Amino acid sequence: MNDRPRVGVTVGDPAGIGPEIAGKAAASPALSALCEIVLYGPSTDDEIGRYDRGRVSAAAGRAAYDAIVAATRDAQAGRIDAIATAPINKEAFAAAGLPWRGHTDLLAHLTGATRVAMMFHAQSLRVILATVHIALAEVPRALTREVLEGTIALAARELPRFGFMTPRLALAGLNPHAGEHGVIGREDDEVLAPAVASCRIRGIDVSGPFPADTVFVRAMRGEFDAVIACYHDQGLIPVKLVAFGQAVNVTLGLPIVRTSVDHGTAFDIAGQGIADPSSLIEAITLAARLASGGPR
Repeated sequence: MNDRPRVGVTVGDPAGIGPEIAGKAAASPALSALCEIVLYGPSTDDEIGRYDRGRVSAAAGRAAYDAIVAATRDAQAGRIDAIATAPINKEAFAAAGLPWRGHTDLLAHLTGATRVAMMFHAQSLRVILATVHIALAEVPRALTREVLEGTIALAARELPRFGFMTPRLALAGLNPHAGEHGVIGREDDEVLAPAVASCRIRGIDVSGPFPADTVFVRAMRGEFDAVIACYHDQGLIPVKLVAFGQAVNVTLGLPIVRTSVDHGTAFDIAGQGIADPSSLIEAITLAARLASGGPR
């Protein structure tokens, strides 16, 4: 049992369901056989009781941040082998005066990673986001060739860790019907298509842009190993529709292994003892396997 990887589990916002699902996951016999779980953040009844359950607060945001910092520091020092994170609340982060909008940009800052991406991993579908937590109106400006080429290259480099040795990638179009050759927006022809062409010249198996209303179906049918989505909801709606509770959020491009749940803090049920730990269990399981270098 000594060769089990040590997975640090951050409890997320202590006013949400994070401490509850972390505790339930830590008590799972199946997980105990797979890895050693180390909890970070308020996890005892006394510690959790210091926060107003179900409400945004600066104190809770700061506690969630401190747990992430501590777990990241231990992962970088080799004291733990991977991190799995329970959900944080972006409003609580803002209330605490923290500039980061989520785990992804915070972890990039803490580790010095220059290119990261959020991937949602499920057995039936894998989706990588080119942009994350920005307003929809900002997406076209954020989708530069540099961003897209970097995301595609990162996906091609990282997916072999998940068993796809020569990954087949698809890029979802930004506009309806991928722009219809400029009839419904010019970004697909002027930005997305050149990014794909440039990556193909570099030997990456990527195609598109394809209409987003069908490309995810094509991936689920086995034509592609992963889809690059242009923005948050474009990618997360299909993956949560087909695998909510089983999909795992993985940060690509970090020097450490980090996975997370596919849901939020669920303030509406915090403290009621009814939160489902399934997504966190999936995240911890994948983190342990990635840390062990075993089958994905």
